[in-house]
Formats: sequence, C-alpha cells, structure tokens
Amino acid sequence: MGKKEEQFSTKIFAVKTTTGQERNVGKLIAAKVEMTHIPIKAILVPDTLKGYIFVEADGPHFVEEAIAGIRHVRSRIPGLVGFSEIERYIIRKPVLEDLNEDDVVEITGGPFKGMRAKITRIDKSKGEVTLELLEATFTLPITVHSDYVKLVEKGKTRGS
Repeated sequence: MGKKEEQFSTKIFAVKTTTGQERNVGKLIAAKVEMTHIPIKAILVPDTLKGYIFVEADGPHFVEEAIAGIRHVRSRIPGLVGFSEIERYIIRKPVLEDLNEDDVVEITGGPFKGMRAKITRIDKSKGEVTLELLEATFTLPITVHSDYVKLVEKGKTRGS
C-alpha cells in the first residue's frame, strides 16, 4: 500500500440512477440515512456525471440498505470506486489557470451561451476574460467571468 489515499478506509460505491434524477436520489438517500441512522459517511452527486452518484460507506450492505426502495435508483455498481477516479468531481480548479490569450472557448452561461469565442485579454485580478465572438458578423469584444467559459481548443503557443 504505497499510495497515501489507499491507507484510509475510504470505501466509495457507485450507484446508477435515472439520468436527470441524480440530485433527487441523493436527497432521498440522505433523508433515509438520517431517519434510519444507516452509517453512510457521504453522498456525492457530481454535476458533470450523468446517471451516477457516489456513496461512501464501510461496506456494500450499508449502501444496499440505503438505496433499497428509493425511486430512480437503477442499481449499485459492483466493486469499489477509487478516490483517484472521483477526485476530479470534487476538486474544482479555477478555469483561469488553464486559459491563455488566443484560446478558443465556449460560453457556458448568459445571453451568449453556446457560442464560441477567442480570448483577447485576461484579467486575473477580477477573474474575467475579454472575448471576441467567432460566430458574430462583426467583432464585438465582450467581458465575462471566467466561470462562464469552457476551453475548446488551445491557441497557438508563443515562445513556450
């Protein structure tokens, strides 16, 4: 057992749910756990993963007990899920760290949602990026918060 995270007795189980019902299933399990005192340690409902939630418990029988009779639960996936596999759903690194000028991004919120744009300027102190919409008929620079952009493709790297 050379890895640090494996030394903890963290046992995480995946539960398959109806797509779009992950949050409801998480709430129903949480309510049942609270009422019946099943020793469930944590319930993770990642926004980016559809059709699955993760439940932390000391054994699969606790998870089975917690999900029994809950609507929209399809099944418990056999076996354990490694912490390294779900780490990306827990740790949210700032989007700004990965962005550079000339990168192409997709806008994920606001009136320009779904549009692609090229970054022309980055203001790290405010957490904002200035963009040039690629699909617009004329170039109109807009400034949005970095949380509302998703990297689509890296621009040409200059001198790195």
